[in-house]
Amino acid sequence: MRARFIAPWKDSTEKPVIYHCVSRVVDRRFAFGKEDKEQLRTYMRMYENFSGCRVLSYCFMCNHLHLLLEVPPLPAGGLSDRELLQRLRCIYNQAAVGVVAKELAEVRQQVTAGLANESLARELHERYSYRMHDLSEYMKGLLQRFTQWHNRKHGRSGGLWEDAFKSVLVEDGVASRTMAAYIDLNPVRAGMVADPGEYRWSSYGEAMGGGPRGNGKKARAGLVRAIMAHKGYSADARHWAGNVSKEYRMLLLAEGEEKLQEVAGGDGKLAVKVVRKGMKKEAVEAELTQLERSRDVALGKMLRLRVRYFSDGAVIGSRAFVDGVFRACRDRFGEKRVSGARKLRGHAAAAAGVLWSVRDLQKGIG
Repeated sequence: MRARFIAPWKDSTEKPVIYHCVSRVVDRRFAFGKEDKEQLRTYMRMYENFSGCRVLSYCFMCNHLHLLLEVPPLPAGGLSDRELLQRLRCIYNQAAVGVVAKELAEVRQQVTAGLANESLARELHERYSYRMHDLSEYMKGLLQRFTQWHNRKHGRSGGLWEDAFKSVLVEDGVASRTMAAYIDLNPVRAGMVADPGEYRWSSYGEAMGGGPRGNGKKARAGLVRAIMAHKGYSADARHWAGNVSKEYRMLLLAEGEEKLQEVAGGDGKLAVKVVRKGMKKEAVEAELTQLERSRDVALGKMLRLRVRYFSDGAVIGSRAFVDGVFRACRDRFGEKRVSGARKLRGHAAAAAGVLWSVRDLQKGIG
């Protein structure tokens, strides 16, 4: 497997670091039922709270999962003792956290008495903080924890996931918004639902179906960040209402107006019925004017197809973004290669010129 691309600016507090992660069940077998997906979401949120990483978008299918994950750097100066213990409570039981709390208290007393220096407290923090704000550690913790639960639940043993997870480095803005929509449209492409809002185990389904508190709120906050991070929006669910949610829905349902079809009734007469109900025509027309300027309508049609670039492209974003990563990781490419950005083709051709990939994929691109 090729080494994954880690953002050269991973320690920046200004430029977001976002990855699209995909992990598949071994043999691609259908392993996840409703209870499995619910438990997987529980662990996803637990490790999100523990690690400080942010889930911007996600979808759990029957044999694989997608995550759009933002990995912020550890806060300058590290975590306070209180913050560390609060994070530990997300994945450890009360007794285990109590042991750490006692150790910290003893170290602090020794430092105050001049019997030890601050390095002892840092070492204690680092015992746990190395697993935080890190892409690989987040995925490792989530996948291993779920594997243990799944194996106990189904009376099996051994590995559950196929090889290592895949990851693609994604630019904030058009690329992160498009990737979030691609993830939320997985059950639509699979023919499981007609509207992505009907699928419970996805960010959009959770955002639309959840209440004002809890995970519904967190799903909306993640999507706000995926859609608007390039404009400086924080992960705050309050931004979801209004234009942000409308713009995202239009990207998901670019042809979402109600469609009527004549059908034969029981008496042999023709009747008219709605075969697909989406946004009202007036709302669609109002949004299309804006979306057409940025080619999001074409992107919306593209997202209904499987796009291999989004799982195997390694780096996805604007031409400047991809070329920037290429220059920062120049030693990973052959001497003859002079630029990083590669034009999207196949199913992804609608995004050509808007989004670029660092890999020039040849097969399986549609």
